Amino acid sequence: MRIGDAAAAAGTTPRALRFYEQRGLLPPPARSASGQREYGPADIARVRVIRQLLAVGLTVDDLASRPHRLDLLAEDPPRRCTADPGPETYAPVVRARLATLDAEIARLTALRTKLAHHAATGGADIPHPHST
Repeated sequence: MRIGDAAAAAGTTPRALRFYEQRGLLPPPARSASGQREYGPADIARVRVIRQLLAVGLTVDDLASRPHRLDLLAEDPPRRCTADPGPETYAPVVRARLATLDAEIARLTALRTKLAHHAATGGADIPHPHST
């Protein structure tokens, strides 16, 4: 199927498919005689996996670090994670993403606490730029 139909089947846009291909998440598709991209069911399944992983908080860079693993998740039924994930799995990537999220949550929590304190004091403890 052509890119527009493939994008619709995967719940995304043609632009996203080209982006995934450019970033190495999606292998270059077959081309028709006229040079148009042609996608099959395996490509659609892989794009759906990509979108699911992005929706749970992984980034394109996270996925690009292990693109060969995407096909395993796109299998029907998908392969289950092993109890002892190795360095080539997404386990280290997920742990790193969780650490990044935890750090951002801590930063935002501290910022919220500071702002709430300023709001409670009416901003009296905020230095004004014109005071010396």
